[in-house]
Amino acid sequence: MTATGSELRVDDLLSAARDKTGLDEFGDDWFLEPLGVLVAALDDEAQLSEQGRAMMHRRLTALLADRLRLRALQRAHPEIQEVRPVVAAEICGLPRTGSTLLHRLLSSSPQLTSTMSWETTYPLPFPGEGADAAERKHRAQQRQQAFLELSPDFGDLHTVAWDAPEEDVILVDRSFTSMSFESFHWVPSYGDWLRSADQSKAYAELHQWLQVLQWQQPQRSDLRWILKSPHHLTAVNTVLDTFEDCSIVMTHRSPARAVPSYASMVSNLTKQYSDTVDDAAIGRYWSERFAASLRAFTRVREARPERFVDVRFDAMLDTPVAEALRVLRSLGRTPGADDRSAFESYVERDREQRSAAHRYTPEEFGLSADQLDADFAFYQEEYL
Repeated sequence: MTATGSELRVDDLLSAARDKTGLDEFGDDWFLEPLGVLVAALDDEAQLSEQGRAMMHRRLTALLADRLRLRALQRAHPEIQEVRPVVAAEICGLPRTGSTLLHRLLSSSPQLTSTMSWETTYPLPFPGEGADAAERKHRAQQRQQAFLELSPDFGDLHTVAWDAPEEDVILVDRSFTSMSFESFHWVPSYGDWLRSADQSKAYAELHQWLQVLQWQQPQRSDLRWILKSPHHLTAVNTVLDTFEDCSIVMTHRSPARAVPSYASMVSNLTKQYSDTVDDAAIGRYWSERFAASLRAFTRVREARPERFVDVRFDAMLDTPVAEALRVLRSLGRTPGADDRSAFESYVERDREQRSAAHRYTPEEFGLSADQLDADFAFYQEEYL
């Protein structure tokens, strides 16, 4: 895929963020490398439409503005650096493997907390805002509505709720070292860079974002964080090194089902930004990326087996409460009656809110079930 235009420039984005905030201190400039790789890939490969380029200019400017605001907040409140978030687990199976259900289920436990959708979008308090974060929540609702207007079918792929637990990778987006970008755009060169990069500084910044969120709600100090994103498969060792108390909860489902499902989601997202979307290329891309990620995951797991917990997709669908209680025990927490009640209540709400099943076939994305079974046999033989 070739570019139709080049309107994104790193210097322009940095200037726009400074103008937007009136701030100029970004801190350590390590982020300029991933930002530069991403911008080049967006210009050269993504075939952004005029609307897509405008949306990405706003998005990247907003992410940079948050970096400026984070540094300003840390200078104004040095006590933030003393906050100690404890991450109990990162859920990081392949996409479309029941990880969202497990994440939101566990997040309902009175012993755990998670990143909420509205605060991953607006993690920093607005000037004069009260503890209820009313303005940020209102904007998050508006943003969700606008998103669903652009992708009306997305709700059939992934339950969207501005006030529900959401992936912490949205915080990592502000480091420009995130699988989010290749899930919304055709940027294979960026994907190559991401999987060869040392992501330790991005995860150090994720820790800082958790500090900020916990500082805003001190009651979280008594809770442990339960986080989730398939992005973490690109840096499993780094996750374990950054969060010393963290386990990896790995959700498992046949890649012959999971990969085409994710390709369908990516196609849906990419069409917001580009008028030229090659579904077969998307299918092949994610099949190859996930096979490589699972091979790397297997090597890490062999070296640090005590840090992993397994959850199978069928079990999550058949006995979600029992699975959540089992995982909670595996994380060193003793489930109580309040945990069981919270899990049962969430399952009931989820069944009421669940959208119609999304229909797709592997062939729509240049794939076949037989080939996927062959390509992922090393994984399925071990974990399914």
